[in-house]
Amino acid sequence: MPPTPVPSEVEGLLHAALHDAGTAWSLGSFGAIAEFMRDDDEPVRPLPDARMGLATDRGAVALTLSPGLRPVAYETGFSGGYNHAVALCLPDSACAMSGRTVVTELGPDLEAAREQDRAAILFDLGLGLRAVDACVRASDPDTIACLRAGVGKPVFATDNPIGPRLAAMSPHRIFRARIGRIEVYAPIPGPGGTSPEGPHTHVLPKLLRAGRTHAATTPIPGGFVPCGGLHPPHPYKDGMGRRIAFDPARHAAFQALLERWGDPDLLAIKRGLAPLEPVSPKHAQSVRRVADLQARFLRGEDAEARAGDEDQGADAQV
Repeated sequence: MPPTPVPSEVEGLLHAALHDAGTAWSLGSFGAIAEFMRDDDEPVRPLPDARMGLATDRGAVALTLSPGLRPVAYETGFSGGYNHAVALCLPDSACAMSGRTVVTELGPDLEAAREQDRAAILFDLGLGLRAVDACVRASDPDTIACLRAGVGKPVFATDNPIGPRLAAMSPHRIFRARIGRIEVYAPIPGPGGTSPEGPHTHVLPKLLRAGRTHAATTPIPGGFVPCGGLHPPHPYKDGMGRRIAFDPARHAAFQALLERWGDPDLLAIKRGLAPLEPVSPKHAQSVRRVADLQARFLRGEDAEARAGDEDQGADAQV
């Protein structure tokens, strides 16, 4: 397990990531996630309150330095590539949100990242997630009427009017956790559409049915639950997952994060050493794959690496 962090260190990590336009953010659970990213030259606005974060015309991230917040840096290798991230975790006993299972009206969103949105009405979609409430927010009377017509029913129920109209209405998507929230203002892609190059959300019913808080490939310490994550620039892919030339500086920057916030036993395995504590064989194999691919990149070899993700596939975009 990574060393217990000092709160000021965690705050410094979050502030540095917020100031880096190349770092993306996520908040969610296995099967439902909101992602925030911004362009280098995109105008940003500070939040109107004491939370850490920022807002753009496409979305916002607002963070709270919750007690017990533990960053966990990790790399996951898969057939043809690897990913990296810093999971933002809370103790299992401190992560729970509402767990609602039906659409519920919550009233005005008084914690909206922009003051102009605080009179809009917030609705919990009722996905029943442990550590995240996946919500939508609307100010348009017709959209509010449709959302109210679906209150008290599961959002995916055949008799719920929300599902067929959600993309056309495109309410703001608001994902909330104990560590903060991500807001997405961009329109929802229609059937067959692709995610926009910017803040967006995914809700994948097939993955939700697994009832997991995170993918089995993600090495989260026992007793902790990932509520969100920060995603520093990747050495061989851009913010949309497209392949780029390997960038040694990006690689070195994440290795520094891994040294401070990573699992010491996984780091030992990556270096060819014996771990002090038992490690999942799946996670051990994963870091060995990462080490092999990174070594080939650093030697200047034209390593075969896909720019995608091992968890491809989507049922719905919200």
